[in-house]
Amino acid sequence: MKRIAFFAGMTLAVITATGQNSYIVKTKGAKKTITAKTGTETKEDSKEKKARDFVDDNFRYHSMCDWNEGMKFMVLPEKYDLIVNTFCNAATGKEVSSGRLRYKIMIYKGHSEGLDGRARVDFICQDDSTAYYYEVPNGSFEDYCYGKLGVPTLAYLGDVDIARTKLMGVKLYTKTTLYRVDTQMDGDGYEEITVPKNEEVTVKAIGVGTRSFPVKIIVEDKNGKQFYQNVAMSKTNSGMRDDEFIMDNTKFTFKGSFELIDANVAATGEYAQYIGKQVHTRYATDMENTDGEQVRIARLSSFTIVRIQPQSNTNYVKMTLKSLSSGNEYTKQVTFVNDNVTGDIDGYKEDYYNYLFNAGTANLSKIPAERRKKIQMGKVEKGFTKQEVRLAKGEPYRTASASNGRTDWIYESGLIVKFSKEGKVMAVEKH
Repeated sequence: MKRIAFFAGMTLAVITATGQNSYIVKTKGAKKTITAKTGTETKEDSKEKKARDFVDDNFRYHSMCDWNEGMKFMVLPEKYDLIVNTFCNAATGKEVSSGRLRYKIMIYKGHSEGLDGRARVDFICQDDSTAYYYEVPNGSFEDYCYGKLGVPTLAYLGDVDIARTKLMGVKLYTKTTLYRVDTQMDGDGYEEITVPKNEEVTVKAIGVGTRSFPVKIIVEDKNGKQFYQNVAMSKTNSGMRDDEFIMDNTKFTFKGSFELIDANVAATGEYAQYIGKQVHTRYATDMENTDGEQVRIARLSSFTIVRIQPQSNTNYVKMTLKSLSSGNEYTKQVTFVNDNVTGDIDGYKEDYYNYLFNAGTANLSKIPAERRKKIQMGKVEKGFTKQEVRLAKGEPYRTASASNGRTDWIYESGLIVKFSKEGKVMAVEKH
C-alpha cells in the first residue's frame, strides 16, 4: 500500500531538474531560474478526430497487457504524485519520492509478484541503474493491465521518439489559436499566446511534455517566433479514459493542434492547376479568417488561391485564399463535385467552385465608389453600362433587340434590363 507522506513540504523542497537530457526541450526565450518550480499540467478534456494519414498509421496504442521489455518512460510527477509516491526501490522495498525521480528515464522490465503476493510492474532506471517497481493497487497484473490507469507519473517516450523521426523539420499548419511559450529554462513555467489559425510553421524541436500529452512539439513561424503544444499521440499510459479524449477541447491532440502540409496540401495532382490562380466571388459568401471567425465576403471580391487541402472521406476541400485588396487570408470549404445544384444559392450551389468563383480579378477600380457598392450588392440602376450590369447580374439568359437600336437583357429570375442605343440602362423591370 502506498503511504501518504506527512512532510509534503519537504518533498516539494527537494524537487529539482535532475539533469537536462535530450527529451527536455524549450522554446527560445525561456529564462534560467535558480530553483526549478514544479508546474502542474492541467488535464484538459480532448476530442480526438481520427487521423488515418498520420497518427493512426504511426502511433500504436499499447495497453499494459502488451507492453514489451525495453519500452521507455520518463517520470513526470504532478501535484498528487508528490504526496502519494509511485515507486519503490526494488533492493530495499522502500518508497522513493517522486520528486527525486523527476525527469529520470524508466525502462520496462516486465511484471512480477512480491513476497507478499502483490503484483508489481518492474523497471530499471536508465539514469542510475537502480531497479524500481510499481505495486499494483489491487488484484493481479492481468486484472489491472486492461484498465486505463497505467503507471502514474510515467510519460511514454516511444511516442516522442517516433515523432522525432517523422516530424523534425517538417512544415505544419496551426489548427487552433492558443499555444504556449516557455518562461523557465529549468522549470515548467509557460504562458499562453495567441497564434493565427492556418499559419505555416516548421518543427524545430520535439521533446517530452506531460504524462497525458507526452509529445512536446516546438514550432517556429516565418518571423522566427517559437511556440509549442503538448499533444497526445498513441495515448499509451496516458492515465485518461477514452471519453476524456472526445470532449470539446481538441488542442491537446496532434490533429487538434497541427496539420501536415505535405500529406494534405495539393501541390501536384488534380488541384495543382488552381494553386496561384486569381479568382473573384460571384456571390456574397461566408469565409473563415485566421482568428477562426466567420466573416461575410462581398460579391466581386478578388483573391489568389494559396493552397487546397483535401478533406478525408468527403468531396470537399479546404481552400485558402489571399485577398488581393487587403492581403488577409481566408479559408472556405469548397467542392469541385456538382452533386446537387438545385435550390437556393445559399445551399449546395454556393459551395460548388464553378458557381462561387469566376476566373480573374473583378476590376472595379474605375467604377465610382457608390456604383461599385451597388454592383457588389447585385443591384442595377439607370445609367449603368453593359459591363457594369454584367458585373452586377452576370450574363443574361437571352437578349432581344429592337430596330431603333434598343436592347433588352432578360434574366431567368424574371428581371429585364432595358438599354438605350447608347448602351446605358434606361429601365429595369421585374416580371
